[in-house]
Amino acid sequence: MPDAAKRVTVLIVDDSALIRRVLTELLGSDSRLQVLGAAPDPLVARQMIKALNPDVITLDVEMPKMDGLVFLERLMTLRPMPVVMVSSLTEAGAEATVRALELGAVDYLEKPKLGLSEGMALQREALVEKVLAAARARIRPLGQRPRPQPLAPTGDSGVRSTEMVVAIGASTGGVEALREVITALPPDAPATLIAQHMPGRFTATFAARLNGLSAVRVAEATAGERVLPGHVYIAPGTHHLRLKRSGANYVCHLDDGPLVSGHRPSVDVLFRSVAESAGSRAIGVILTGMGRDGAEGLLTLRTAGAYTIGESETTAMIYGMPKAAKQLGAVTSEVPLDRVAAEILLQARTPRVRI
Repeated sequence: MPDAAKRVTVLIVDDSALIRRVLTELLGSDSRLQVLGAAPDPLVARQMIKALNPDVITLDVEMPKMDGLVFLERLMTLRPMPVVMVSSLTEAGAEATVRALELGAVDYLEKPKLGLSEGMALQREALVEKVLAAARARIRPLGQRPRPQPLAPTGDSGVRSTEMVVAIGASTGGVEALREVITALPPDAPATLIAQHMPGRFTATFAARLNGLSAVRVAEATAGERVLPGHVYIAPGTHHLRLKRSGANYVCHLDDGPLVSGHRPSVDVLFRSVAESAGSRAIGVILTGMGRDGAEGLLTLRTAGAYTIGESETTAMIYGMPKAAKQLGAVTSEVPLDRVAAEILLQARTPRVRI
């Protein structure tokens, strides 16, 4: 991590001269940041990284000489460092950005479709905050990240998957973290609901990618859908996701109401609904992310008798949300990311009583 007393240094990588100029001006206007330079393609960027040793780079996806994703994968393997993607969010761009986040990019910013200079200027504050947060992120080398294999099916092991509900919340770094957790779950794992801070265009793409990698079935949640074991339901990026009772069944409830804890979907909203509907038959999990969303909700879950898990500081890309929850006393146990799935299944076997 960069020293708190010095400015965070940034290298801009984009084939557009206009974007390079605009990003240089926007980032350079903040006293906490220093733009070291701008590269038109990954080959130039590689030499500039070696010479300048920036704290953070911003990276486009579609560039000449080397695709941005290819460059990112090599970077995360050979010289891991914080990366913020700045790309156009067409349908193809959304898929590429989700892939970049899986590879370890910290965050992303959308290039406006029209009025590029004006549109980027309107996002100045968000851009600056994303770069500053990226400088504090814990980046793991791609080759050192575990490749999860689905845990053994629960079978007769005593997992009460027909009764249990798992609720997971994540933000910055969550794409990579959720991929590690969900792909480790067996096909008969408890029903799982997820609130990940992500724009609407991303969530369907993210769910489809996870579904292709996982033993459980993963999809974007739909209103009124029955919640079943072996299924994972991801909140649409435009709606809050709540768990509701319908007779003897659980169902998904969606609404596009106001932001809660600064977000929609909000982790607090999901956790509180699961506490109300499932109580001690729930497991709450809070993963990497900036801010406090989910901390109060996790405490509500724990008070209702649920077992609650926080990702440990040793693996969290951004130890913000888990830290806030721990400080509130909302976390029953804190575990590294590669043990979260096993901890979920272990606790699903353990009868819980209201506390």
